[in-house]
Amino acid sequence: MKKIITVLLLTLSVCAFAQNNAKSLLNEVSTKVKSYNNISITFKYVLENTAENIKQQTKGDVVMEGEKYRLNILGVTRLFDGKKLYSISLEDEEVTVSSEGNNEEDSVTPSKMLSFYEDGYTYAMDIEQNINGRKIQYVKLTPIDSNSEIKNILLGIDKQTKHIYNLIQVGKNGTKTTLTVNSFKTNEPLSKSLFTFDANKYKDFYINNLD
Repeated sequence: MKKIITVLLLTLSVCAFAQNNAKSLLNEVSTKVKSYNNISITFKYVLENTAENIKQQTKGDVVMEGEKYRLNILGVTRLFDGKKLYSISLEDEEVTVSSEGNNEEDSVTPSKMLSFYEDGYTYAMDIEQNINGRKIQYVKLTPIDSNSEIKNILLGIDKQTKHIYNLIQVGKNGTKTTLTVNSFKTNEPLSKSLFTFDANKYKDFYINNLD
């Protein structure tokens, strides 16, 4: 779950002009994202490791409002109310409660998935592709921290809307995870309780408090 998204790459001083262009493009994306009250996304998530003959594919959705989010993927709901993170598994009848960020220094949480590149990474322009009539410009990023488990990330940006189209993350262990946005909606009317954990709904569940 921690690998649902994460970050970035630098190509030496010879790419200084491209890097400036990449920074300008990322700034446009960041400004656009921060202008919305909330964002609702459906996505496809693929994990591959050819050496281990592993390929997993699933779909998910996430609603974000500021730091708060509600993420559904792999049969688990991850609910962050701004202070606590609740991971709700209906199959296991278990709720794990923790402070968001525990052991996730090297991952991008949903509340940061559209702005994670602002800190901790270097970047450069990569290829541009025409995907179903949309011009997608890729920015290649790499973590500044040499101990990061991430080798690099390709961030695909729709040049017209300035929205993120996909994320392709390559780990140092050879695992590649790809998140592709299927739908992107903004400023939707949201229920006041969407980001609130209601303990009454899970009276028969095992509550695992990690803090």
